[in-house]
Amino acid sequence: MIIWRMDVFFLCGQGRLCILAQDCDSAEYVRLVEALAAEHKIDLIKVPEGKQLGEWVGLCKLDREGNPKKVVKCSCAVVREIGEATEAWTFIKDYISKQG
Repeated sequence: MIIWRMDVFFLCGQGRLCILAQDCDSAEYVRLVEALAAEHKIDLIKVPEGKQLGEWVGLCKLDREGNPKKVVKCSCAVVREIGEATEAWTFIKDYISKQG
């Protein structure tokens, strides 16, 4: 699920995981997202680049071989639902707990 800037503020209380790009150009926005995640006890993961996050959340087109093209930068995304427990979710939770 892709969440744009203003929606993050409203959905932070409902989120399970927040992913924030470290290269976000607004320090105030970064502090706000970090504070909201901490206040609502939502796990926060930081990724180096917004383009990487944009690719992960599908803000791109794929060429014939399935390679991403025209990736749009994304500063923050919030995962609201996890669904059933999977190996991927277990991996993410383990990663978060190790970051402590």
